[in-house]
Formats: sequence, structure tokens, C-alpha cells
Amino acid sequence: MNTHEETLTARQVVERVLDVGRRQDAEAFVELLADDAVIEWPYRPEGVPGRLQGRGEIRAFMQRTARSLVSFDEYREIVMHETADPEVVIVEYEVLGRVTRTGEPFRQTVIAVIRVQGGLVVSYRDYINPLPLMAVLAAANES
Repeated sequence: MNTHEETLTARQVVERVLDVGRRQDAEAFVELLADDAVIEWPYRPEGVPGRLQGRGEIRAFMQRTARSLVSFDEYREIVMHETADPEVVIVEYEVLGRVTRTGEPFRQTVIAVIRVQGGLVVSYRDYINPLPLMAVLAAANES
């Protein structure tokens, strides 16, 4: 149970999610999730599941994949949209990173819709643009 649930706004929780996501800190990320949280990637690179549910499944995926394919250097041009629903924040940002195996840089745009209840993320829909990442991963596989 999150001890800050009465004091953290949805925006503050999303700011923390972005921070630990950029650092690829799987355990800190999972700690920001409700036990039955759902993460969805409607548009995703090959090999990424469309949906993960529950801390255990999300933790296993994050630990398995954090920094194995890519590392994130910077999130920039972050714009947060607080909505009429105080539980929902929409965030837009650009990710600059590198393919782990080759060091090849990539740039990716993201729009995420995040629902927070009681200071924890219950739903995270990550609308990444997978095309730039897919292109650099394909080039890495060809070398």
C-alpha cells in the first residue's frame, strides 16, 4: 500500500512514473503500480505483448527487458494534460535512446494515458510510435 496515497495527485504519480521509466528502474516502476494494474501497448514493436496485468507479470516483463534492447538517454518535450477526470493524465514526450547492442541512437514519440487511483497507477496505455525503434533494431540485426 502506498503511504502517499492521500497526498499525491495523479500528475505527481505520473511524474514519478516518467522518472523511473527513463532510468529503467523496474522495481521502482512496479512500486508505483496497483496490485492489479494493467499496462497496454496498442502499437508496439514485435515481441512486446499487447497487455500485461498485475504487478507480478509486469515486474517479470520489466526485469527481463529493462536495458536488454534499448537504453533511454533522455525524455524531452514532456507535456502533461490533466483531464476533466482527476484520475487521468495524458502525457506526451519524446524519448532519445540507444540500441543496447550497437549503440545506435533512436528517437521515439510517446503518448500515454495513465489512470491513478489511491496514489497508484491502475491503467497505463502507452501509445508509442514503434517505427523508429523497429528500424534501428532491424538495422542492428542486419549487422
